[in-house]
Amino acid sequence: MIQFFFENIDPIEIDSSTNEWLQKLIVHEGKKVGKINYIFLSDDGLLKVNRDFLQHDYYTDVITFDYVKGKTISADIFVSLPRISENAISHSKDFKSELHRVLAHGLLHLCGYKDKTDEEITEMRNKEDFYLNIF
Repeated sequence: MIQFFFENIDPIEIDSSTNEWLQKLIVHEGKKVGKINYIFLSDDGLLKVNRDFLQHDYYTDVITFDYVKGKTISADIFVSLPRISENAISHSKDFKSELHRVLAHGLLHLCGYKDKTDEEITEMRNKEDFYLNIF
């Protein structure tokens, strides 16, 4: 079950097709859908999560807390809506496309993809692009 929550930020519309697409991504990766919560907040809200739980003192667009058990994907995924807006502008993308990239990115981490090395980053971007193209 995938749910969407908004903390101290105006909610945006997330339609059922986005939810279905995220579930298909998980299944296509050979995993099962568990309990996944997307929590949308402000830049400052996500910075606080980053500081409090990861001891990182910088802004980011997504932080994923992994509760995966075996092949069942479960997590809390925190997303900064203002950061998505800024990234969309800087990458010349529309907001919805960048939103979907970030939503997929969090799930791909849970499916085992990393993005620390250049090779991992390339693989992650290729996977994001693959799933964005089937949306």
